[in-house]
Amino acid sequence: MNDIQSVLTSSASTLMGTSDSADLDVEVLLCHVLKKNRSYLRTWPERELNKTQLDQFNRLLEQRQQGQPIAYITGNREFWSRDFYVDSNVLIPRPDTETLIELCLELIQHKPNARLVDLGTGSGIIAITLAAELPQLDVTAVDNSATALKIAQKNAQLNQTTDIHFLQSNWFDQLADESFDFIVSNPPYIAPDDPHLDQGDVYFEPESALIAEQQGLADIMHISKHSQHYLNKGGYLILEHGYNQKQSVHDILQQHQYQNIHCLHDLSGQPRISYAQCSAPTDKPK
Repeated sequence: MNDIQSVLTSSASTLMGTSDSADLDVEVLLCHVLKKNRSYLRTWPERELNKTQLDQFNRLLEQRQQGQPIAYITGNREFWSRDFYVDSNVLIPRPDTETLIELCLELIQHKPNARLVDLGTGSGIIAITLAAELPQLDVTAVDNSATALKIAQKNAQLNQTTDIHFLQSNWFDQLADESFDFIVSNPPYIAPDDPHLDQGDVYFEPESALIAEQQGLADIMHISKHSQHYLNKGGYLILEHGYNQKQSVHDILQQHQYQNIHCLHDLSGQPRISYAQCSAPTDKPK
């Protein structure tokens, strides 16, 4: 039978060995095909799918059976109640990063006209969310990948945050004499030999956005060192990092003489966001 309920039931059973969220996955895929929300599936379970809809759904289901992430199959991921386009050139937005957004909103509320740069913006979720929530904020979004920047710019259009300044740069290289009140980043922080790289959605995500040398700390070390040249006095450096990197990141920030170093836990209770203040900016390298 090709009614909605039958298709959902049979498809979920075929995904059981592939996904630990099979029921949700098939609902998301079918909603994508029908261009409806999930409440529609529950309201009209007896509705029949036509051949075109069924063929499209089965093609997407096959991709999911092969392990492709739902977000890449549908080209969409929700973050902070907004929709973002994603593909295999950028990381899939994760709820843990919302902890970083919450912190930024709390800190920036006291300085609404602040200048902020998002390093390694990827799909643009951090820069765009903050620009949407804080219209007076001056936001720059940086990425070394031209493809990622195009995706971020597309998401800025979708979310009506077109005042963001997008810049292709390897971290700080193209920022010249700029200075900021906030530097935020969700940089690569997974070690090259981490077994999780071969598991789940991570297997399909771009390695350049995931992997860093020196046990995953190389980019965090680089950002921490150079941020001192670009932060105003009292400005904040805010970093997302691995659950097991809290002490290492604290030591790096302390080594570079940041003050008021803190760490926040993510939705799973893991240490995830470290932040600190620049005590005294240093001169930019010539």
